[in-house]
Amino acid sequence: MDEALLRSLSPSVLAVLVRRGADFAAAEDAVQEALVEAVRVWPADPPRDPKGWLITVAWRKFLDATRSDAARRRREDLVDEEPAPGPAPAVDDTLQLYFLCAHPSLTPSSAVALTLRAVGGLTTRQIAQAYLVPEATMAQRISRAKRTVSGTRLDRPGDVATVLRVLYLVFNEGYSGDVDLAAEAIRLTRQLATQVDHPEVAGLLALMLLHHARRASRTAPDGSLVPLAEQDRARWDTRAIAEGVGILQAALARDQLGEFQAQAAIAALHADAPTAEETDWVQIVEWYDELVQLTDSPVVRLNRAVAVGEADGPRAGLAALAALDDALPRHTAVAAYLRERDGDVATAARLYAEAARKAPDLAERDHLTRRAARLNDRRRP
Repeated sequence: MDEALLRSLSPSVLAVLVRRGADFAAAEDAVQEALVEAVRVWPADPPRDPKGWLITVAWRKFLDATRSDAARRRREDLVDEEPAPGPAPAVDDTLQLYFLCAHPSLTPSSAVALTLRAVGGLTTRQIAQAYLVPEATMAQRISRAKRTVSGTRLDRPGDVATVLRVLYLVFNEGYSGDVDLAAEAIRLTRQLATQVDHPEVAGLLALMLLHHARRASRTAPDGSLVPLAEQDRARWDTRAIAEGVGILQAALARDQLGEFQAQAAIAALHADAPTAEETDWVQIVEWYDELVQLTDSPVVRLNRAVAVGEADGPRAGLAALAALDDALPRHTAVAAYLRERDGDVATAARLYAEAARKAPDLAERDHLTRRAARLNDRRRP
């Protein structure tokens, strides 16, 4: 190590830091740290430009020290501002943000999209998949919504129906990512239920609890998906199921049926069945008929086709499926399942493989690929 070189470069490096705006004393400390770093690093990896290396490292040391000192002062200020020990008020503005983003100046669909993106933590792709539209279309919708509310005072809360739709979609997408959005959606819906006495709020809370009760059994230890019929029902959360059913029964008793109550009724019938074979599919079809009347949703019709296939046989399910657009997400997977139930193994295997290529996520793709492989193995002599 050429210590003479380091000593000769030190003043010029210090001058550069001061010219950049560094306090002289802080610059001196940074240069000294850079020199120590040079003694450690240069013998094994000498730089081509020693002065440039020292300036870069010294400036980085100065910035780190400045940020650290600012953070320390802020922590000291916060300690001075801390309230006296004692019970703290429960303050949570998240639900209020949902209402404010669901602004009356926006259409319901735009308000939902904006809230999901800005507050709900969902990506544009996740929102687009939920709405069955291309990602670019949803990006434009969110951008328009932002322009609409830009410069507008967010002091006029939106309606409950829009907030319910947002919470529902957040819950449906909530199992992926670092933040458990499903649990957060349940928490916020509980809050909403204490503030708004409406059967659809109760219906959504019941629906969430009934679905969440099966969460532990939805995936195998290796992370693969486990279909409802194959889940270990002993792992279902019976307390959550009991709570959900109780909330649903109270809501239905008010005779103001809505979409979320009907969905919760279907979930409750699945939860009530001791085994998959004992599921009351006839009643489930009847509830899907109610849902079709309430929503006219193509996704509801797709799920109804599966239920019809269970209640009246796979050919009846295929007939119901034939009336739907085959471009619907998961249409091919449903067709594969019903073909398998009908004994057409070759067609089912081909459709499972096709559905796997269209799957929106890796877990579903792997699940469908395994189904196709299993059927192909059965066909081999």
